[in-house]
Amino acid sequence: MRLMFVCIEEAKELGRQVATGACPHCEGKVIAIDIESKWKFCCLPISYVDKRKYFCTLCSRRLVLYDHYQPWCD
Repeated sequence: MRLMFVCIEEAKELGRQVATGACPHCEGKVIAIDIESKWKFCCLPISYVDKRKYFCTLCSRRLVLYDHYQPWCD
């Protein structure tokens, strides 16, 4: 439990872009947000991770991208 208070995650938004497609719930526009997250242990950086997250502009839901392409099934 004490380790949880020592490790800190900092997230910073790097940029936003309009993504292709539409929200499956409300047919709104999709926006892609690039996020850089840093994990620190006692003020020492452990890791840097860049992520891209997708959100709907109308209903503000987080959208998950699934890749169902399976080349071995051709």
